[in-house]
Amino acid sequence: MIVLSVCNHKGGTGKTTSVIHIAAALGLSGKRVLVLDLDPQGFLSRTLDVDEPPPEESVLALFDPNLDPRRIQARELSGFDLIPSTSRLTKFMRSLNKPTDVLWVRETIEALKPNYDAIMFDTAAAVTVYSLNALVASQHVVIPVLPEYQGVVGAEQTFQTTNLVRDRLNPNLQTRSMLFTQVDARKRIHQTYQQYIRRKYGNYAMDSIVRTSTSLAEAHDNGTTVFDHDPTTRGARDYANATDELLRRIQKGVDLPGPPETSGDATDVPEPSELKVSS
Repeated sequence: MIVLSVCNHKGGTGKTTSVIHIAAALGLSGKRVLVLDLDPQGFLSRTLDVDEPPPEESVLALFDPNLDPRRIQARELSGFDLIPSTSRLTKFMRSLNKPTDVLWVRETIEALKPNYDAIMFDTAAAVTVYSLNALVASQHVVIPVLPEYQGVVGAEQTFQTTNLVRDRLNPNLQTRSMLFTQVDARKRIHQTYQQYIRRKYGNYAMDSIVRTSTSLAEAHDNGTTVFDHDPTTRGARDYANATDELLRRIQKGVDLPGPPETSGDATDVPEPSELKVSS
């Protein structure tokens, strides 16, 4: 049973695209996959053309003791099922102010596990009680990294958050994997930041990358996945390769260690002008 969060504390890093296409690739491999949209803005749900659900059929049922998560009717999509977000999450978040409120998802997904081989969480581009719930419930984390300054800052902050969660709340957090997304080989800064992350985080950085792709953008416009249109496109190949590598990492069951610098602070990220491309 795989329980996986996809997180980056900065927006625009390809997080939601990665959730959708990793889930779809897992589904194509024969796994029964459930995606939970824990972002109060519900971007993943809206991207997949899923309308605002009633509360009892949304992720709110994982947090509201008056609702029963066992009665959720997940939406069947292309290759995976979805429990969509709801706008009510924003208001409900005000009531989740106790230390134990980061444990709701870990406790309530037990009712969903027998029906699936993998459960994935999409999270907001911020540290919220919902994103912490996802990390506390997960065994594995994927951190999408747009190889530009803001994306790298967000990735490093997210990595530090996973360290805190593993040390204090979830010792079962087994692997962290950084996946480069929206990579444009023509941009020198993309090459530079990839080198920076690989040098600092070593094996935490995945070998696979996801390149810029028109096919991924078009799939978003149609509320589908790139695999539905043409599995031979660049976007489909990149996410298929990334998912295969991710499964190999998960099968190892332990973090692939990076160099000693992994304990550094995200504020140490140099400005683009400070980085050098090695010859």
